[in-house]
Amino acid sequence: MPTVSLVIVAQDEERTIGRVIDAARPLVDEIIVVDSGSTDKTIAIARDLGAQVQHQDWLGFAGQKNFAIELAKSDWVLSLDADEILTPELVSEIQALLAGSDVEKCDGYKIPRVLYIGDTAITHGGFYPDAQLRLFKRGKGKFGERLVHEAIKMTGPVGMLSHSMHHYAYKTVDDFAAAMDKYARLSAQEFFNRGDFKWRSSVANEILNSGWTFFNRYFLRAGILDGGLGLQLATIYSDYVRKKSVYLRQLVRESKNKGAA
Repeated sequence: MPTVSLVIVAQDEERTIGRVIDAARPLVDEIIVVDSGSTDKTIAIARDLGAQVQHQDWLGFAGQKNFAIELAKSDWVLSLDADEILTPELVSEIQALLAGSDVEKCDGYKIPRVLYIGDTAITHGGFYPDAQLRLFKRGKGKFGERLVHEAIKMTGPVGMLSHSMHHYAYKTVDDFAAAMDKYARLSAQEFFNRGDFKWRSSVANEILNSGWTFFNRYFLRAGILDGGLGLQLATIYSDYVRKKSVYLRQLVRESKNKGAA
């Protein structure tokens, strides 16, 4: 049966990292945690659960995860965020996959992901299935260099698993809103660095894209079925889309001012 390395990047993740490791333990042959400076119990919890913990100053989302992947020695890599918890059904599915001949059909597998706000699962509004490539053959994938929304780039075919993992990303709606603001700023910087800002920074894009996002997520993708929480999330997400244009305009304006100085 192929061997599997679990790799996790972390900083101050004591709330969930123990559950992440425990849930994946039946699958894996080694556990690697790359920590960028935790001041809580993250490191102690990981070591108590048998993880190899290595410090690495923050290299950015993609750089940090690629650093962790390079430490893996097994045939396959299971790269999880420190708040992604496998379900028993998903563990069984992966075990059966690895034990069978079909595993060689693909070099990587995406896993559906259920977002949680606190202990509430969000299953509508475009937040599910949110499939993420997390399991792949060592040497066949790495994270693309982006400031935000980094994703694994594969050199071979990718399959999809049936069962989900749980994503305990945010304790509160306010945490979600703060994260969306951070991601909006990083996305704006990404677009600016690429020179992709003529339309993206426009007021027309700001209004049309954010309006469409709310309508799509709340009505077409049934966020309304998540009640008041669904309304809050659709509003915050559409505001995230709006802020990307606002922050990008600020960067363009600052750049022009510097050029004129």
